[in-house]
Amino acid sequence: MGAKESMVSEKYPIKPITIIVPYAAGASSDIIARALEKSAQKHLGQPLVVVNMPGGGATIGMNELAGAKPDGYTIGVVATGVILQPLYGETRYHYPTALEPLVNVVSSPVVVATLAEKPWKNLSELVSYAKQHPGEIKFGHSGLGTSTNVTGEMFAKETGIFIKQVPFRGGDQESLAALLGGHIQLIFSYNPASLKEHVKNGTIRILGVVEENRLTIPGFEDVPTFKEQGINIAFNFWNGIAAPKGLPLAEKARLTAGLREMVNAPDFKENMEKLGMSVQYMGPEDFSERWIEDNTKLSKIVKETGIAELIASQKN
Repeated sequence: MGAKESMVSEKYPIKPITIIVPYAAGASSDIIARALEKSAQKHLGQPLVVVNMPGGGATIGMNELAGAKPDGYTIGVVATGVILQPLYGETRYHYPTALEPLVNVVSSPVVVATLAEKPWKNLSELVSYAKQHPGEIKFGHSGLGTSTNVTGEMFAKETGIFIKQVPFRGGDQESLAALLGGHIQLIFSYNPASLKEHVKNGTIRILGVVEENRLTIPGFEDVPTFKEQGINIAFNFWNGIAAPKGLPLAEKARLTAGLREMVNAPDFKENMEKLGMSVQYMGPEDFSERWIEDNTKLSKIVKETGIAELIASQKN
């Protein structure tokens, strides 16, 4: 039996592998999947088939991934929402235990942006304006309970302001369109690349980045962190690849070996940097540790700030 199983495993994969993206086309998760798709045949021996399943703060796609057969033929792009969503108590699966981390791919910095024509030039001026005009400012994000929603609520709590949140189901693209159309005044975005041309032509101003350090992404090096502006918020968000729990060891080893080559390839790294994302490869063990650490950090953040309760009430 063992020899027969080994022979089967050696043939894996014998058909295309589906990669679920829980966001719309153009979102950072989608960009990552399509960049990996280009080298899948070379490193995995089969193509990747990208399937977008946006909505529900990424839970629609994550539910599909968690409920898939753990045979190595369904994987998905996951973000910090894997940790966040179960903290609000409304998910079909407990993602940290229903999914298996394979590799961390990139660090996804969250930035806050506004139209350049607005009167505030930095976060301090924005806070002053918001205090004088409570409820007038609306901020867009990629869905209830997502990292961009949490960042916006953390910002409001930390500075004592009231800004209205407006969720969008398709990732950054829809909230960016709403900002450019004047329907909202701020966006919290995890895809700086989508803002690059608008920053370059002077339409959009980036007010801050939610990281410990400034970005090294070309065109964003001068954006100050929240902490530099006296606002004690810093967090490192990420995107990686996961599979349904229970993946056979041989298939997992083959997948992670191929993904390691794909993520660490110089052209992949170069493409990600051009698109505003920094490659931060981690194998399954380190990535799994990160899930545990972030679960501890985020559980504390959403409880202490009241965000968990707030988001649960917004969902209801």
